Amino acid sequence: TIGTKAQESNSHFKADIVENILLCFESVNGSCKISIFPPIIRVLLYILLGSMSVLTVCGNLLVIIPIIHFKQLHTPTNYLILSLAVSDLLLGVLVMPPRMVYSVESCWYFGDLFCKIQTSTDVMLCNTSILNLCFISIDRYYAVCHPLLYRTKITVHFVLTMMLVTWTGSAIVVFGIVFLEVSTWGMEDFYYKNVACEGGCILFQNKVSSIVSSVISFYIPGVGMLSIYLKIFLIAQRQARSIQGTTNQNSVGKSQRKATKTLAIIMGVFLSFSTPFFVVNCIDPFISYSTPPVLFETLKWIGYLNSTINPMVYAFFYSWFRRAFRIIISGQIFQPDSSEIQLFSE
Repeated sequence: TIGTKAQESNSHFKADIVENILLCFESVNGSCKISIFPPIIRVLLYILLGSMSVLTVCGNLLVIIPIIHFKQLHTPTNYLILSLAVSDLLLGVLVMPPRMVYSVESCWYFGDLFCKIQTSTDVMLCNTSILNLCFISIDRYYAVCHPLLYRTKITVHFVLTMMLVTWTGSAIVVFGIVFLEVSTWGMEDFYYKNVACEGGCILFQNKVSSIVSSVISFYIPGVGMLSIYLKIFLIAQRQARSIQGTTNQNSVGKSQRKATKTLAIIMGVFLSFSTPFFVVNCIDPFISYSTPPVLFETLKWIGYLNSTINPMVYAFFYSWFRRAFRIIISGQIFQPDSSEIQLFSE
């Protein structure tokens, strides 16, 4: 009798556990399980991630508007900064809000098609950001190391062409890979039996896909940029010691070095915030996909934080950014011929 009661108690206990398992879609077979945060944590996460999204959008708008509006800022370098700011802005508008809901609720409620679109957009904007940073490093290399060749090599036409190739190329490749599910090739059975579920939205990658995509889209460009900026730094140090020119030449050299320093910091922030995610992304397939989902989401949001911080770096180092901000806030930007305002001395 005691044994029977124990068995009944045990079966009731198991039934309670089964009943307490919450699913994204209760009436759908193969639904994902929900990982519920305490209410106060959920509220704080929504406030934190929502604020991050708003700051990303507003901050990058304050970079985009001056570069488009003020004629003095129509330079090859600033067009590259514009392209980078647009990718950051789109991340704040298109990627962060739905990802915020998924990160907090642990369920994707927006359908499979929008999941693929959101995932493709996320990866594409990451690729365009790092390609923009690569072109910025090349721009800085010629500006500091080969100033006499700069105007002939880095033209507005060249930069606009590179921007077009960057955006269209990234979009075609990434959307094609995601919608064709290339990253699951060879592991379809494992994916559909152990990973795929209704209410989930992840970019599953096999071992080859995770390594190849990370190396091509992050590690090679990252090492390349670090090498270029190291060379720029060494040449700039040599130039600083040997300059014997006029005051004007000196000021031009200082201006270019300051711009290079600012953009190198932007690159450093990007690499610092993105590296942890790409390291885990490469390791995960080799440890049987045992990385906790919360860790993946945290590293992804740390990578997003780069897009929030970039405008703050511009505000700290660029006097033209601060003056443009004052002009926009005061409403002077709506005055006739405001586009002719000189934000800094040539």
